[in-house]
Amino acid sequence: MKVDLHCHTNISDCSLSFEAVLELAVEADVTHLAITNHDTTLGLTEMIDKGRTQGVEIIPGIEISAYDFLRKRRVHVLGYYIEPGHAAIERICAPLIERRHQASAQMVKSLIEAGYTITWEQVMDYAKGGTGVYKQHIMHALIDHGYTTTIYGDLYKTLFSRGQNGEKPGVAYIPLEYVEAKAAIQAIRLAGGVPVLAHPGQYGNFEAVPELAEFGLEGIEVWHPLHDTADEERAKRLADEYDLVMTGGTDFHGFYGEKAVTLGEKNPGISAIHALQARKETIQTTSPP
Repeated sequence: MKVDLHCHTNISDCSLSFEAVLELAVEADVTHLAITNHDTTLGLTEMIDKGRTQGVEIIPGIEISAYDFLRKRRVHVLGYYIEPGHAAIERICAPLIERRHQASAQMVKSLIEAGYTITWEQVMDYAKGGTGVYKQHIMHALIDHGYTTTIYGDLYKTLFSRGQNGEKPGVAYIPLEYVEAKAAIQAIRLAGGVPVLAHPGQYGNFEAVPELAEFGLEGIEVWHPLHDTADEERAKRLADEYDLVMTGGTDFHGFYGEKAVTLGEKNPGISAIHALQARKETIQTTSPP
């Protein structure tokens, strides 16, 4: 029995469909799989039904792309056992999805103007069936045209660089307006879900945990492919100090992932499922803080 609480599909920025992901989950003996697409709950109800036919419990989730405006850092907030399509989620995520898609269109236009021989139609084809174009889809087109061999390599860093420390921004850098982290937590709770801080080691979010916990954060992702031992230990200490559920998952993105992973390899155990379910019961019977 394996648990994976962080997995994407091609509805957001994974290279594989849910059906392909489900097949991999069955092969890896994953019995509990959370689908946490970025900023959308599209398709979750159908996924739960399909998972059941294969003996895999699909946990309806989301990963909201948020921001810590105090520290000027990105913050991703996972939500578990949320109600798909809930108005609180749609209210903050629908505009974000549209902004991301429009920014991607501008990125492609800038790349074409810079001499890269890709087309918007080709990039859109990679994003077919999803909520819009991500940078991974743009990089996929660049790979197919021979400009690079990897999604997250030197070319990615060069094209999409923010241009910090006096450097010029990359030719395809377009700033994106994210939602405030506390707003993401509130939306997840209003949708009956359990908010969990995703990969705090990746974005340097450990310092924000006390105030996020005070605002209603219920968990922290301890086990993640981009976390080293020090990150895991720090997350565990914060979990103990602020009474947070310890979760984990592979953050699976297929070919679009930053690191090759196998579903279930960052297994937080069935105890994490039980803890999240217990928190959900509490959230359902109390008002958001």
